[in-house]
Amino acid sequence: MTDQVRQDAIEQAWEDLVATARRTAAEGLVVGTSGNVSARVGPLVLVTPSAVPYDRLTPEDAVAVDLDGNQLLGELAPTSELPLHLEVYRNTQAGAVVHTHAVHATAVSTLVPELPPIHYMAAAMGGTVRVARYALYGTDELAANMLHALRGRTACLLQNHGTVAYGETLDQAYDRTAQLEWMCRLWLTAASLPGHTPSLLSGSQLQEAAEKLQGYGRRG
Repeated sequence: MTDQVRQDAIEQAWEDLVATARRTAAEGLVVGTSGNVSARVGPLVLVTPSAVPYDRLTPEDAVAVDLDGNQLLGELAPTSELPLHLEVYRNTQAGAVVHTHAVHATAVSTLVPELPPIHYMAAAMGGTVRVARYALYGTDELAANMLHALRGRTACLLQNHGTVAYGETLDQAYDRTAQLEWMCRLWLTAASLPGHTPSLLSGSQLQEAAEKLQGYGRRG
């Protein structure tokens, strides 16, 4: 890869990353500067900076680190949740990570150890979505707890905190984030009706859905 091609790839990835970050705010998945987004470009991880409103970010504000967290690009400080992002990249084939403080998902994280299998889209995340045990934000302990909850999954809830989802692309990571928030809202709505218990999908039903979703992916 030539220097110009590499630079072009970084600029495009940063543009896409900022657009995704702004989308999380516009669609109510974060408030203010909470939450963060990252994308991998070769050995670099581009990540939203700490405490900067997304609508103020420019191409000159690009921030990038290596997998050890060493800052290689930009003057702004990386998000305080950098350990979460790096742990995903070190242990998966992720191309992008989205972390939010979505309301319904965060509410569910305070109630149950995993999101009950209320909808077949859980299969798109590898199965029933787990809740990572609480730890202080920005810590290696939280990153370790998250990684444990992500075993065999592409998304998880963070107890009393929010969500983490990853994908091959920013669009895929964002879609999983949005689907997770929707499923949490669905379960909370169904579970709130007095005298009624939501029907849940079995393991075999989720597996059947996963196989069908994979088939669509191969044809797509």
